[in-house]
Amino acid sequence: MTIKLIAIGKTDSKALLQLIAEYESRLKHYIKFELEVIPDIKNTKNLSETQQKDKEGELILKNLNNTDVLVLLDENGKQFSSIDFSAYLQKKMNAGLKQLVFVIGGPYGFSQDVYNKAQGKISLSKMTFSHQMVRLFVVEQVYRAFTILRNEPYHHR
Repeated sequence: MTIKLIAIGKTDSKALLQLIAEYESRLKHYIKFELEVIPDIKNTKNLSETQQKDKEGELILKNLNNTDVLVLLDENGKQFSSIDFSAYLQKKMNAGLKQLVFVIGGPYGFSQDVYNKAQGKISLSKMTFSHQMVRLFVVEQVYRAFTILRNEPYHHR
């Protein structure tokens, strides 16, 4: 299985980029992982929130294959402990999925078309984080999940 993370907009922080790269590198020992960054929409000042979400949604959907399982990182999604998230990933792998795709939306969330295509929603917290921080949190939690599944000492119970 491949795990793909799609995110809208680039990350400017070199420190965050280094940390994300560190966890991406660690993940290679467990699973194929891809981070796809969709560039920010240009001229958003002239767009309504809905128009911006629709444009971002089109770009997100273009990056999916028909067989992908799409899971949105959404404030109204299901919350997991790290152990429960590792079990969730194990179930997805056992189901024989080719690609599991997590998506971090733009500043206003997702278009209705993206919600309609999604097969799940996950919330990292009731708190709000910057989209750039969320990338790090997702990559780290995926890494943590695999260390839990392998009974490695990274996660302390």
